[in-house]
Amino acid sequence: MLNIDLHCHSNVSDGMLSPAEVVARAAANGVHALALTDHDDVAGLDAARVAADAAGVTLIPGVEISVSWRGQTLHIVGLRIDSSHPELAAGLAGIRAGRMERGRRMGDDLAKSGIPGAYEGAYDCAVNKQMVGRTHFARWLVAQGHAPDIRSAFRRFLTRGNPGYVEHEWTSLESAVNWIRASGGMAVIAHPGRYAFNARDLHLLLDAFRAFGGEGIEVITGSHHPSEYGKFADLARAFGLKASRGTDFHAPAEGVDIGRLPALPHYCRPVWQGWPELAPHFSLSPA
Repeated sequence: MLNIDLHCHSNVSDGMLSPAEVVARAAANGVHALALTDHDDVAGLDAARVAADAAGVTLIPGVEISVSWRGQTLHIVGLRIDSSHPELAAGLAGIRAGRMERGRRMGDDLAKSGIPGAYEGAYDCAVNKQMVGRTHFARWLVAQGHAPDIRSAFRRFLTRGNPGYVEHEWTSLESAVNWIRASGGMAVIAHPGRYAFNARDLHLLLDAFRAFGGEGIEVITGSHHPSEYGKFADLARAFGLKASRGTDFHAPAEGVDIGRLPALPHYCRPVWQGWPELAPHFSLSPA
């Protein structure tokens, strides 16, 4: 079976490793094809491509776009994008500008709760200073002793109803899908199990996403418990969506490591079905 990981992050967004180091780790873990999907930025793709060519890994150019839908934040992954497409580039630039404003408000909110200096600390944690995000705040909070680990920092400080969480309006679902499609890419709903949707809202999301031209949904992901795999595989089939697989890797000590996921359920249609860039791997290893 091919080892395909279609969701990971470098330090261009909120990962800990450089794009080249992400590729090297993927190669060491036996990954055949890897998508670098940094949040709202594609600046790491060129370096990742050079490293992938040298390592014999097929790089799938990608991005993870922040979206607001029905009062909640969700993420849409774009796969096989043209990272230089002007419509996509302009849209991502607008989101990054909003990220900076949100980061300052998060710092202000934490200061009101007795934790000063959080924005400056998160800023120092970010390699890409345009991409200060919640993970950078979480790492700083852990380093300062306010939480024992990243998961606890999110749960205690950075989620709805807690200090450090601020409402923010990202781009629309329709715009994100349109940007991805305009660049020649495929839109995929990232880690659907992470969103606080009831069954009705989740079905409405899938209907809207498909109507806008979305094509896939992550079924196997580091953000899903194994008990959820079947649920999202069944939803993919019911809504005519292709299934994706990705760890959502950020750092070696945070969550699931690159490529360390089970295979998709046999009845799923993989998002990568028919991708010509994978043909050399299929000739060496059965699907």
